[in-house]
Amino acid sequence: MSANVAEIMVDTLQNAGAKRCYGVVGDTLNHFTDALRQSEIEWVGVRHEEVGGFAAGGEAYLTQELALCAGSCGPGSLHFVNGLFDAHRNGAPVVLIATQVPQEETGGSFPQEVDQAQIFKQYSVFCETLASPEQARRMTALAAQAALAKGGVAVIIVPGDVMKKTPENELAYRTHRFDYTLRPSADAFVPVVKALNKGGKITIFAGAGCIDAREQVIALAEKLQAPVAWTSRAKDFIEYDNPYQVGMTGVYGLEGGYRAVSECDTLLMLGCSFAFKQFYPDRATIIQVDSGPTQIGKRYPVDIGIVGSARDTCEALSQVVKRNDSSRWLEKCRKHYAKSLEKSAHKSHDDAFIHPQELTLAIDRLAADNALFTADTGSVTVWMLRHIQASEQRRTLASLQHGTMANAYPQALGMQLAYPGRQVIAMCGDGGLSMLMGDLLTLVQRRIPLKIVVYNNRSLSFVELEQKVEGLLDAYTELENPNFGEVATTMGLWGQRVEHEDQLDAAIGQWLAQPGPALLDVAVNPMELVMPPKVEAGQVASTALYSAKAVLSGRMDEVVHLVKSNFLKR
Repeated sequence: MSANVAEIMVDTLQNAGAKRCYGVVGDTLNHFTDALRQSEIEWVGVRHEEVGGFAAGGEAYLTQELALCAGSCGPGSLHFVNGLFDAHRNGAPVVLIATQVPQEETGGSFPQEVDQAQIFKQYSVFCETLASPEQARRMTALAAQAALAKGGVAVIIVPGDVMKKTPENELAYRTHRFDYTLRPSADAFVPVVKALNKGGKITIFAGAGCIDAREQVIALAEKLQAPVAWTSRAKDFIEYDNPYQVGMTGVYGLEGGYRAVSECDTLLMLGCSFAFKQFYPDRATIIQVDSGPTQIGKRYPVDIGIVGSARDTCEALSQVVKRNDSSRWLEKCRKHYAKSLEKSAHKSHDDAFIHPQELTLAIDRLAADNALFTADTGSVTVWMLRHIQASEQRRTLASLQHGTMANAYPQALGMQLAYPGRQVIAMCGDGGLSMLMGDLLTLVQRRIPLKIVVYNNRSLSFVELEQKVEGLLDAYTELENPNFGEVATTMGLWGQRVEHEDQLDAAIGQWLAQPGPALLDVAVNPMELVMPPKVEAGQVASTALYSAKAVLSGRMDEVVHLVKSNFLKR
């Protein structure tokens, strides 16, 4: 018996390396899930498709292998949107099978009909409708190939009635993979070498494009005696065992990275697309290296731009640039970084007062050397990026490009399935966790041993910070939370709540030792501010204005607590 479209698609995706597919069964998806049932691809049923999109993105980001999502027509596929937009912006190779109403009903406002192409074409590397059974293998192979080669989400829209049809003939299309070098021409190197050979204060700014260029970046930094600042997405492969690293700049960063970038004479950007203009140097020569020509000068004006991979370009530059004999600039930036890192790791003077930095440092100290971490958007991401130390085996993931709430434990769910023998820790905000709390039941049902910690400050704290910096009274950010430890226990997870600093280490040790899914609810300081590496005069004035408004509104106790929490800690 000949295979139908659903079976052909599943066979093609399995041959392309897909191991799991996330979604909610039903309706126009039924023939596809039936084909999955007969394959080696694991179906991961979730309670909400958005969680499935995050989970597929987490798995694909970490493994750099294909992960799948499948949605029923209309609302089923639409629920994936936020999770898959995040996956796409993270460069995760995911294929979405978005089913549609029957062909004969399209264009007539049939119940649950949605023009999915208009939605998914915004953020995808491939988005096409499969209109005939003869297209099934070719379209599926090309979608998987695009997701893997370009790094992003590929979408195949399939009318439900097409799924069960059988092609009259088909060719043996398959997904191809590529490994290639991208090195600039000899002429392109000339202005770069000339600029670097001038010496002075040279800083390397490493981005996500350095993922396979760690050794080459460090070798070039050694030759130039250049501090290496990194974007948040480059943490995993630039930070650890790197005698030249000085951390991040930007709101998430600390003084070492900020000074290294803002005060240099020459800034060499490698695979870096840093978006925040106020943190670039005013008078430096800026050189940008990127594998994508359209990325050159996209965020900030540059003096020299060359197209090439960070790995191949650094390798070539290391052979031709002059060695810098002075390490004064490097040592200065390293001292600033060490000092600011120590200053940011606050300790409580009060046992009933847990700073989120303390919680993060305790997790960093007690977690496995090969642990995998995710963090919810906002202040929790800052604590992870600053205080979870990278290693050769540790990895981190946050919603750094899309900046969505509720990403942490859904992404970690997919990572845990991909790496069942490793410790996976989701660092969640109270707002983020409660937004998609239903899929905690998926952890219980599938016995996924994910470890979740809730930074319970009873507020949308990053939004509060934004409001205070604008000189506004914080409004609508307060959250009335339950005891999340008790909620977890009721849902079938191990759960516990911690309210005192002296209980922290023991509770974390017990939490991490659980054989199944476990949730630790930690009451952290609600007045903690994320202090950027440089506080502008306008921010001080605005925060002072907030304080004055708070006093006049009868909220003097909040101002006192804010000052004690952030300026009288040490």
